[in-house]
Amino acid sequence: MSNRSAIVIGAGIVGLATARALATRGVKVTVFERNERAVGASIRNFGMVWPIGQPTGPLFDRAMLSRSIWKQICTEANIWHDEVGSLHLAYQDDEVEVMQQYADVNSSLRDCSLLTPQQALLKSEAVNPNGLKGALWSGTEMIVEAREAIGHVAAYLVEKHGVTFNWNTAISEVKGNTVTSGQRSWQADEVFVCSGTEFETLYPELFAAAPLTKCKLQMMRMAAQPNNWRIGPSLCGSLSMVHYPGFQSAASLPALRKRYEEQYAEYLKWGIHVMVSQNHLGELTVGDSHEYGLVHDPFDKEFINTMIVDYLKTFTALKDTRIIQTWNGIYPKLTNGKTELILEPEPGVTIINGLGGNGMTLSFGLCEELIAAKY
Repeated sequence: MSNRSAIVIGAGIVGLATARALATRGVKVTVFERNERAVGASIRNFGMVWPIGQPTGPLFDRAMLSRSIWKQICTEANIWHDEVGSLHLAYQDDEVEVMQQYADVNSSLRDCSLLTPQQALLKSEAVNPNGLKGALWSGTEMIVEAREAIGHVAAYLVEKHGVTFNWNTAISEVKGNTVTSGQRSWQADEVFVCSGTEFETLYPELFAAAPLTKCKLQMMRMAAQPNNWRIGPSLCGSLSMVHYPGFQSAASLPALRKRYEEQYAEYLKWGIHVMVSQNHLGELTVGDSHEYGLVHDPFDKEFINTMIVDYLKTFTALKDTRIIQTWNGIYPKLTNGKTELILEPEPGVTIINGLGGNGMTLSFGLCEELIAAKY
């Protein structure tokens, strides 16, 4: 078994998860990344490992498997992580109703419960108390600082599992068990293509035929909060409940969505739902929006950021809301409702793609499942 070799293309979260699953089984792994470090969607997110967004069953189990792998790596590699959980905040009766139904269905299956306003305010000083009617607590969510953690995981794979990384090496062709970059080529028993939207370059016909679009999200970072003030759990407005499939178990969700379609039509048009998490420096990561299409305007839309901040103010009471950074990220998104795209264009070559906005939450679990099934 240990004389097997594999090449992984892409050093974002899916590539790292694949490399880890192979290396822990004794496979000699080489990762190729076109940049000197990962700079794509894997570092442009909240850093949220977010099981609450997944429906109970195989996807929630996969999210929890991912979380346990994240936890193990962060502990062994001394990577900052915070097991803070999450609060979805309700300011209307129909929002409380959805949360109650969610808790009724799921509380025996996962760590979640409906909180009174007083209980919610005890969980976080950053919650806006005005008009608060209740909150959904979930204890399963964990935060990492994505823009640092991704690079640290790569270093951990080198040190702990002997994975080799070839940075600044853009793979231009995959043929059988051979990958090529310009005049150079490398071989392995298996090749895994985990390069996000860049898989379009290697397999243009496959990309064009696949049920894929691209999603652009806009995000912001707010200043470190004064005097080491912490918000505690990640905080979410109730709009998040119509975004994540985990909430479809609530019978009254369609009625809530109908109200939002009237009250928050512009928010739904731009795929805006609002969440905030806090990193180790005390800074707040805020977002986000979802625009779909094969080509995106590279510039941020100021009105989207304004809408995000306006909605954030309805459910938070933060100490410092100065914006110190804005950015956008783009990731491949399946249009057929599936949660991942696994293709084998030829024997020994596997493409892992299409995790959408769930890369941080599902990649470690998905790749562990896939590689376990192969070996």
